[in-house]
Amino acid sequence: MSEFFGMRVDRKEMLKELIRKIHKGEDPEKLKREFKELFGSVTTKEIAEIEQELIQEGMPREEVMRLCEVHLGVFQESLEKDKPSTGLGHPVTILMEEHKRLIEFSERLKKKIEELQAKNSYEEGKEILEEVKDICAHLKESEKHYLREENVLFPYLEKHGITEPPAIMWMDHDKIRAIKKDLYKIVDNYKDFKIEEFLRKIAVIAVELGDVLASHFYKENNILFPMGLHVISEDEWKDIRLQFDEIGYCCFTPTEVITPIEEIKEERKVEEGVISLPSGSFSIKELEAILNTLPVDITFVDKNDEVKCFSETKDRVFLRTRAIIGRKVQQCHPQKSIHIVEKILQEFKNGTKDHADFWINLNGRLIYIRYFAVRDINGNYLGTLEVTQDVTEIKKLEGEKRLLDW
Repeated sequence: MSEFFGMRVDRKEMLKELIRKIHKGEDPEKLKREFKELFGSVTTKEIAEIEQELIQEGMPREEVMRLCEVHLGVFQESLEKDKPSTGLGHPVTILMEEHKRLIEFSERLKKKIEELQAKNSYEEGKEILEEVKDICAHLKESEKHYLREENVLFPYLEKHGITEPPAIMWMDHDKIRAIKKDLYKIVDNYKDFKIEEFLRKIAVIAVELGDVLASHFYKENNILFPMGLHVISEDEWKDIRLQFDEIGYCCFTPTEVITPIEEIKEERKVEEGVISLPSGSFSIKELEAILNTLPVDITFVDKNDEVKCFSETKDRVFLRTRAIIGRKVQQCHPQKSIHIVEKILQEFKNGTKDHADFWINLNGRLIYIRYFAVRDINGNYLGTLEVTQDVTEIKKLEGEKRLLDW
């Protein structure tokens, strides 16, 4: 029998048919018995590969995301046997510990809201309200958790051919972000509401957040992480840990876990040499320093839509990690933005446009984002250059300044 991703084709097709039945709404308990009779066991990698192929065949990604937990329910007993273990300080250990802490914060939030419901005014419940604000501060800090997954773990999975599960998890991340945004908005502006209305709104949001976090973390713990442990090498995990350290951790990560692991840090030496241009020359070391000194962040995507390089300025506007090198630029953006990315790239390749400009307000700063088509002297498309700059202070400039004041 022929093989597919190391899996016999007949077995693969039978497992795909079982998942199709789940999506048609057949009884999960009946399908669980059928699975045991036919297969007995399955690995997380098999399930991920099958779901990935079903999506490529036309099954909506949103539908797979919606029924992922049902899949896990059918395969749960088998997957428990397939779950590798990790030691202290391993990236997966860190992520799973953060999952536990985030669930704890979610439960604490719901409890504090229940306590607040027994109060008759904001004044009576001011101490509880302060605790709610403290929980929100921790939840804001948890953004680093999702950034580490999206910018480090997901690219490594994609390098091993695992593309759909990270995309589905990123959709979950955006859903979590939207719920948290609603939470912060109502907490920050609680005085705009009567206490009864405030409690009604925040209680609904807190329950929704708790449900989504529990569902998402369950999927990552039981599918995404075990899959990563099967395909990502030990050396790659070391590099992932190093890049996790560079991004930083949430305030609830245990001290012993965030202690840097010095022995895994690899020397990243720049090869010495000279780059000659018609207008002059510089060494590779000088070029690296120049790029990192520019008052803008730049990212270059080649003609094949793969991230080729980026500057590592001290205070980047948007996070970049070395894990994205070679990654398709489409996979570096959330699903809701991909159509814009594709439009820009296509116009640049067609030669109909040479740049696209955007500006947004981010954390009280005005951010200017520009995309430029990079072409050779004959006009052939070589790639796209993204240039991002914080122009908050530039926008305030008036008159002239001709004298040095330091």
